[in-house]
Amino acid sequence: MPTSRRHFLILAAVLNLAGPLRSVPAAESLPAGLERWEIKVDGVAREALVYAPALAKQKAAPVVFAFHGHGGNMRNSARSFAMHEQWPEAIAVYMQGLNTPGRLTDPEGKKPGWQSGIGAEADRDLKFFDALLAKLKADFKVDAKRIYSTGHSNGGGFTYLLWAERGNVFAAVAPSGSAAARRQGEKLKPKPAMHLAGENDPLVKYEWQKATMTAVRKLNGCDADGKPWDKLCTEYASKDGTPFVAFIHPGGHEFHKDAPALIAKFFKQHPTSK
Repeated sequence: MPTSRRHFLILAAVLNLAGPLRSVPAAESLPAGLERWEIKVDGVAREALVYAPALAKQKAAPVVFAFHGHGGNMRNSARSFAMHEQWPEAIAVYMQGLNTPGRLTDPEGKKPGWQSGIGAEADRDLKFFDALLAKLKADFKVDAKRIYSTGHSNGGGFTYLLWAERGNVFAAVAPSGSAAARRQGEKLKPKPAMHLAGENDPLVKYEWQKATMTAVRKLNGCDADGKPWDKLCTEYASKDGTPFVAFIHPGGHEFHKDAPALIAKFFKQHPTSK
């Protein structure tokens, strides 16, 4: 696979989770149905907003993780992705990043984001994900065949990282406005995937994202020709059951207003076969 701007997230981590796992009330009001959780990882308090359907303790529920972009936060992630509204039968998780140096912006790391590669920031975000997933499984009946990840920009990059490093966890993924990092193709295993991109993205260039989408289609063994799937979407079928959906819009780096409904639709269609 060409290396120029064809990125794939290849990462390996040794986990060392630490600290208690507990739910805590928020001092400020939260969107209806969401609870603030605090989890200590390597002695650092990490936060997330979690929605759980009423029957999640009795009935196996899907789980959707949604990751904000660099400079974002868990509250605007909950508003933007709104997975708890798009799929109220699923547990929705909006994790909060820590101040992190960005690859394209904020090199001094004054704004929150997610680790960009294996070993970066002592793998604190991979550890956070593992700790939070463990707590979800302890507190609820999690449907292990229906766990998903989506994210925008830096959060989309972290979704590619999770695919590479925790790929056996997920049934499908849906990164937005992002490109996977180079030298990581061998770590990714075929999986249903949806990628959302703006043709005029001034930050994560469309040509970078197009290269990533081409590589994912090849990885998934997809047909060369796609068919309309929904508005602005093209589906590339795969005889191996790992289709790829490209959601290409004419905008820039923004998270498209139609994305939440389409991501939820895609996830609902793809439980894991394992």
